[in-house]
Amino acid sequence: MGQNSGVSFDRRAVLRDSLSVSFPVGMYGAAFGAASVTAGFSVAQTCAFSLLLFSGASQFAVVGVMAAGGSAISAIATGGLLGIRNGLYALRMSPILKFSGISKILGAQVTIDESTGVALSQESRGEAAMRYGFISTGIGVFVFWNLFTLIGAVSASSISDPSMWGLDAAVPAAFLGLLWPRLESSRKKFAAIASALLALALTPFLPAGLPIIATVSVALVFGWRSR
Repeated sequence: MGQNSGVSFDRRAVLRDSLSVSFPVGMYGAAFGAASVTAGFSVAQTCAFSLLLFSGASQFAVVGVMAAGGSAISAIATGGLLGIRNGLYALRMSPILKFSGISKILGAQVTIDESTGVALSQESRGEAAMRYGFISTGIGVFVFWNLFTLIGAVSASSISDPSMWGLDAAVPAAFLGLLWPRLESSRKKFAAIASALLALALTPFLPAGLPIIATVSVALVFGWRSR
């Protein structure tokens, strides 16, 4: 099974690949839930974040900026910059998925790193396998992420002082956990280190959120040098 034509493929193999990604990633939702409640958001607001925004790095960025005393505009700008990549994924996946109508709207909601990554990894099995990998991973991450967000938020809300348990460190720890596996080349690692150093250098002088936004300049420099 799994011919390149994409007419027939091993669904169990694709689903296995999907679950190996969606469940571990979904568990990070617990860290977000705890971090969001620690930052002052209610359980309902935290769950709404995951249901409506559903973009892990962007969610952590928004909560992190707000927790540090940044303005709502800085938080939205930071989350929005991180979310631009999802639009680029949509350009790559649209010719393969061929969604229309309501399917296109629902597909946009689950166009994330993981669903795109699993879909592209199925290329040798054909377009049908790529679509199946995208859908199963997108739905899987969405379900697990929202489930664990609720668990993390409810658990944190039952603690009188979440910071005593180190939950205030959940944002940077979970963000690093999401970022680290993507630094597979020395160039990406160097860009990440340069961005971190720039943000640290600007932190004493700029309001919360702006140092993170400023690191976009590092990406522009590395992109320009790459071309």
